[in-house]
Amino acid sequence: MLRGLFSRKKQQQEVTLLAPLTGAVVALSEVPDPVFAQKVVGDGAAIIPTEGVLVSPLAGSVTHLFPTHHAIALTSESGLEILLHIGIDTVKLKGEGFTPHVKAGDQVKPGDKLISFDLDVLQKAGCPIVTPVVITNGDLVAEKKVVSTGSVRAGQEPLMQVIVKGGAS
Repeated sequence: MLRGLFSRKKQQQEVTLLAPLTGAVVALSEVPDPVFAQKVVGDGAAIIPTEGVLVSPLAGSVTHLFPTHHAIALTSESGLEILLHIGIDTVKLKGEGFTPHVKAGDQVKPGDKLISFDLDVLQKAGCPIVTPVVITNGDLVAEKKVVSTGSVRAGQEPLMQVIVKGGAS
């Protein structure tokens, strides 16, 4: 009886996160902010963007759009929570250079435009443009692998493969 209970494998789900930006993939440890580099917020990867358009890496909903539009949180259909934080110290711009295309509660599909931003405004303000893509509820993750290195195209190439733990049946 117990063997059946423990051998029953819970349903796991594989989630592919597409690159949310066009640019160069870098390790999270290279982000010049200890909160991201030391994975305090969560684990993931980062992209140094070459274009100022952030797109959805997955199907899900917008759970939070920061008032300054420099960051957005998404929740996948499987419950995976993703934080996309455009640049470092960009909150100090108070929304200047950012144009949101969604609001909290919106449903999004992979590749949907989330936020446009002006790379020149960020760089002139002295903000590093490297953008962390972080899974904030790592307790749901059975396995995570960054599958892209080098350059990626927004909404077209996978960035990470994530195995989400199955729920209780």
